[in-house]
Amino acid sequence: MRFPLISRAPVPFLSTAFFKFKSASSCTRVCHMAASPSDDAVRNDTPSASSVIDFLSICQRLKTTKRTGWLRKDVKNPESIADHMYRMGLMALIAPDVSGFDRNKCIKLAIVHDIAEAIVGDITPMDGVSKQEKSHLEQTALDHMCKVLGGGSAATEITELWMEYESNTSLEAKFVKDLDKVEMILQALEYEDEQGKDLEEFFRSTAGKFQTETGKAWASEIVSRRKNKFSITDRPFNNGKG
Repeated sequence: MRFPLISRAPVPFLSTAFFKFKSASSCTRVCHMAASPSDDAVRNDTPSASSVIDFLSICQRLKTTKRTGWLRKDVKNPESIADHMYRMGLMALIAPDVSGFDRNKCIKLAIVHDIAEAIVGDITPMDGVSKQEKSHLEQTALDHMCKVLGGGSAATEITELWMEYESNTSLEAKFVKDLDKVEMILQALEYEDEQGKDLEEFFRSTAGKFQTETGKAWASEIVSRRKNKFSITDRPFNNGKG
């Protein structure tokens, strides 16, 4: 399977496992991208305007790809991947001060952590793709995106941030991992309120998995609000009918 590229030089860079869970028709709708940086892509470690626009055109897919979990639950007008990352960025911005904690890095991690989904889409545990294969697909996609950007310090920073998030070793990575879950359950609560959905599975899937004190506190507040809402009604949901 090959992707349509601006340069019209097809580059197959995803494994067959990806196409087992994403249809060929959906894959061909991935935004146009350059196969490689233009001749003047990097000068003085600065990407050319052409490379930048090619890279941003790939990222546009983040604005239009809806989050898979909400689609499976028939949520009306569900959030996009970019919507999710944007609110995570805001969460990182307003995080409390902690000794040795780099808030600016957290904001960057939030912006970058799902960036490869511009190409591979939002892969969930329900898709039958192993964690190892998912990581490989995303790494391959990220490498391609950074090549389109023209390499250099910006591409290197994006790669290093993504790898730090994936490794989950730094305090910042652990916090942004928490934000990923906090944002999801907050969105789940909002969809329950707005559309009468039963999204209990999203709360169960994150219970006990928060790694930082702030993440635990924010998640606890969301869960508490959910319990308080449900305590004043005998039937909080309408069987998924919005």
